[in-house]
Amino acid sequence: MEDIPYINELDLKGKRVLIRADFNVPLDEKGNISDDTRIRGVLPTINYALDEGAKVILASHLGRPKGKFIPEMGLATVAKRLGRLLGKEVKMAPDCVGDEVKTIINYMGQGEVVLLENLRFHQEEEKNDETFGKQLAELCDVFINDAFATAHRSHASNIAITHHVPECAGGFLMNKEMSYFEKALGNPMRPLVAIIGGAKVSGKIEVLENLIDKVDKLLIGGGMAFTFLKARGYDVGKSLVENDLLDMAGKIIEKAKTKGVKLYMPVDCVAADRFDAAAETKVVAIQEIPPDWMGLDIGPATTMLFSAALEDAKTIVWNGPMGVFEMDAFSRGTYAMVTTVANSYAVTIVGGGDTDVAIHRAGDSAKISYISTGGGAFLELLEGKDLPAISALHKNKVKQREVT
Repeated sequence: MEDIPYINELDLKGKRVLIRADFNVPLDEKGNISDDTRIRGVLPTINYALDEGAKVILASHLGRPKGKFIPEMGLATVAKRLGRLLGKEVKMAPDCVGDEVKTIINYMGQGEVVLLENLRFHQEEEKNDETFGKQLAELCDVFINDAFATAHRSHASNIAITHHVPECAGGFLMNKEMSYFEKALGNPMRPLVAIIGGAKVSGKIEVLENLIDKVDKLLIGGGMAFTFLKARGYDVGKSLVENDLLDMAGKIIEKAKTKGVKLYMPVDCVAADRFDAAAETKVVAIQEIPPDWMGLDIGPATTMLFSAALEDAKTIVWNGPMGVFEMDAFSRGTYAMVTTVANSYAVTIVGGGDTDVAIHRAGDSAKISYISTGGGAFLELLEGKDLPAISALHKNKVKQREVT
């Protein structure tokens, strides 16, 4: 894992500090923030910079405006909520670059906070445009990346900007994410158990291949399990199967066997006659799924099997639900796993939007050691990949070392 500096290693007094945050928060139909978890996650970094006497400039995106100015995707509501959480005024800039923004920042005093307008109102942001990165860099003396959720993206506000700011570092949230991941897969307490669910195998092949080299046990649930079960020779009715990945699933099963990794799959499921919340359902053994039915959740026997597999775990990594938990009839398996993981004595690390939602709905989030803020970034780390934003901070550190 690449070595990067963090905010507490830098002198911030009197400096203009641009913090790349992830304020891509969910909004209700009235445009109000329905969950401010992502805003709260960056507060330690913002407060530290303020305590150190910095002038704090915040940058984020919201939604997918695709390079156009869309008022409903403006960050004014974020500025308001942030001001309330910080207990001080957060000035809203009219844009994220340009002369007017420069003027506002030039008149900033120590301890003041300015929030730049949505970065994605400019198409150059997602293109990792060098000139746009330089324009953002001109606003600050120090760049802090605290947006782990976008760390797998090569955008101007986390890559190009680092080429033009002398001092770059990660924030406290970034530090937390990377250190928990190191606990999970870098140097874990064993047995290390991974639970991988979700609908499709296709998005998680590299995750599974990488994990088999690291874990002691692997539990596969969700819709993706049926591709593995079919690869093992089971008739799974009309359950979701990616037929083009049956060979790949077979190879993963064989690799697990060769490596001595204990692989667990569903032994029963909640089957339905159609994909519908009002469908007729019944619990059946995997071998007994009716030809025109589909499995939409793990069954009670699988829940017991998976729970038993987790009993001696010292580290648990979980990504992806066990079934279509958005529909009540197919939510029991996922919620049962939430209870098991939450009550485990292991270090528990969870990533992925759907799994996060399930844990919060179950009211057990406080019992999980760490819930990652980034779905895509978390998956890429599970795949064993370097994150572009982390690499950019590392390269900046190396460059500064060479300069000095």
